[in-house]
This record gives sequence, C-alpha cells and structure tokens, in this order.
Amino acid sequence: MTTTTEAFRFSEFGAPEVLKCETIALSAPAAGEIQIRQLAIGVNYIDVYHRKGVFAAQLPLPSGLGVEGVGIVTALGDGVGNLNLGDRVAYVGGPPNAYSTHRNLPAVRALPVPDALESETVAALIFKGLTAEYLIHRCVPVAKYDIVLFHAAAGGVGSIATQWLKHLGATVISTVGSPEKADIARANGCDHTIIYTREDFRARIAEITGGKGVHVVYDSVGADTFARSLDCLRPRGTLVSFGEASGPVAPLNLASLGAKGSLFVTRPSIAHYTADRSEYEAAAKNLFRAIEAGIVKAPNLAKYRLGDAVKVHEDMESRSTRGSIILIPSGPSR
Repeated sequence: MTTTTEAFRFSEFGAPEVLKCETIALSAPAAGEIQIRQLAIGVNYIDVYHRKGVFAAQLPLPSGLGVEGVGIVTALGDGVGNLNLGDRVAYVGGPPNAYSTHRNLPAVRALPVPDALESETVAALIFKGLTAEYLIHRCVPVAKYDIVLFHAAAGGVGSIATQWLKHLGATVISTVGSPEKADIARANGCDHTIIYTREDFRARIAEITGGKGVHVVYDSVGADTFARSLDCLRPRGTLVSFGEASGPVAPLNLASLGAKGSLFVTRPSIAHYTADRSEYEAAAKNLFRAIEAGIVKAPNLAKYRLGDAVKVHEDMESRSTRGSIILIPSGPSR
C-alpha cells in the first residue's frame, strides 16, 4: 500500500531556501523497516550541517532532512518482530527523512516510548538527550566533584547536559553569549556562567579553578573556542569537540598537546555511540529514566509547524533560538 507524505527535501546544498516541501508517494516499508505517522519531529543543528553539505560525501542528493522524531507505527515490513501496529516509538538515525508527515524507518532505530512521557517532550529531548548521555556518561564519564566547562550551555544539548552534570555532582562552568542566555544556564544548574562576549573565558577559568584548569571541556562551537579551550584544561584533561557552529577547527599540532599537559582531544559522533543496538537501547533507557525523574527537562521548548522548516533553519543559524526545537506535523498528536 502506498501512503502520501508531505516532506521537505533538497537537491542542492546551500542556504535554508534550498529546502522545498513536496508531496510524495511513500511505498510500503521494506523488510526490516517500519512505517510511522509522525507526531513530533526533533530539530538539531546537524540538520543545518546536512543542508549545507558539511557531510556531503555521506549524503547523496536529492535528500530528505532530519534524523529524530516520535511517531505511531502504521505498517511493518517483513521480519519485524519486536514492534506492533499502534506502538509509539522514538528514533535517532536512519536515513534523513524526519521532516515529513509519514516516513519509513529501519526498525532497529525505533525505541519504545514509555507511556508516561509526552511525544513532544521526547521529540525535543531524544537526539540532544542521547548526545548529552554519551558525552557525559560514556565519551568522558564525569564523576562527582569533576570540574567541567561546557560551551554554548544555553543551547539544546548544553541545557540538557548541564542539568544532568549538576545532578552527577560536577562543578559546571558555562559560556554563553548574552545575559539572557546566562540566566538560562544558571537556571539549569551552572555554578559559574561566563559571557564570552564580555570577558576572556580563559582568564575566568584560571580564576575559578585557582589556576588548575578543568577536567573536561565540551565544545560544540568550534573555530572560535577550540584553541582557547585547550588552555583551560588541567594536565591530562580532555577536550571533547562535538560541533563547529562557528566554523571548522584549524589543523591541530599534536605536539602542542604534550606541551600543554599531556592533553586528550576527541571528536565523537553520536552515530558511533548508538550503532550497537544494545548500547542504543541502554542509553535511551538511561535518558528516559532521567526525564521521568525530573533530572532532565526540555528547556525552553520552541514549537514550529512542519511547513515552517525554512524559518527554523534561519532562526538556528542566526543564533536566535533557545533550548530545544520541534516541528509539529499536521494531524492529531498525543
């Protein structure tokens, strides 16, 4: 059976205007796939990278967009035995086709959603929450009393991660771009908030830590902060570079890591931390428990209609958004 879906697609890399909404026929799910009616669609900055062609080698055109959402299972492909029609599932990964009313999805990416959780909350948190989960629990497991610097702490991942870090007992230092964002960071539990447009965060880190530096820096900003972030680490500290909102990081002289204190640098990807099904499920359960316990909350949730996807991307790139963003398709939602 063929279903009609409204979906945003693009046939060239570029500005938000390359995104076009199309009405297309969606075939029945293939073996190992499910078909879902979307309830809420998560928006993440990786969508901007995909649209601009940062990962062009991995994304043949034309393409859909979006890698996270929540929906109701409406059809099952051959060989799918762990899901039923009517199940509510969340997902991260698979082919980028989340900006749509209906889609097909590899069943291995579908995660059952606990009944107690609202679809919009899960859509707002699933990608960013799983990103925060692997960053602070598995990439660099943060322990009680560790001192952490988190850049862009008022953003989607930053807001979630800093809430969770505070629960773990870490001392959380954040950088933000404005007093308004500083208020958000403090509300999420940050112990120290630095407005990087007004002061040198390296000097403030030295002051806060008594010159010792931090155990780990989480940096999604990239070009504008990377080199200075290295200067904030204590010996044998780790810089986790997981984004480049301000542009690509310049080539790194490996010898400088030794000179600065035998430092570690990693450039992780959520794809590699959720590729194994059992690890993916365990991470999701950890996140869902944190949401249900109130440890992690969807920060400053902004809702847009699916048809406003171009506007969403304009707002993200102008850095005018706060917290998490979701798209709402037409039709009933939970």
